[in-house]
Amino acid sequence: MFDIGFSELLLIAVVALVVLGPERLPKAARFAGLWVRRARAQWYSVKSELERELEAEELKRSMQETQAALKQAQTRLQDEFGQAQAHVQEGLHATGRELDAVRREVEGAPSVAGPETPPLQGPDDESRRP
Repeated sequence: MFDIGFSELLLIAVVALVVLGPERLPKAARFAGLWVRRARAQWYSVKSELERELEAEELKRSMQETQAALKQAQTRLQDEFGQAQAHVQEGLHATGRELDAVRREVEGAPSVAGPETPPLQGPDDESRRP
């Protein structure tokens, strides 16, 4: 920030000693040190406040991004759920139509096992044949 070397500080100290004298120089140095301390404290206070505000802004931005991602995921899940529900409904309707068709076929077809049809015999029943 300030480019002041040791030789320049020494020159300032010598000029201050000549101007203020040995009696007032210690008081002036304490007074200057007090003001430097206050300036540094104020600078650190402003710096920490700025950092807190930046952190709060970053947190707020992160929260908004997360909310947007959650809303997008919710919308996508609702769409997928709607598609799955429509697919299940379509499958139920198709199954119902097939069931109705089979029921109509069964009701309209003549009975397969009537009284004149002899019962089927298994392989063990061949020895009992007349």
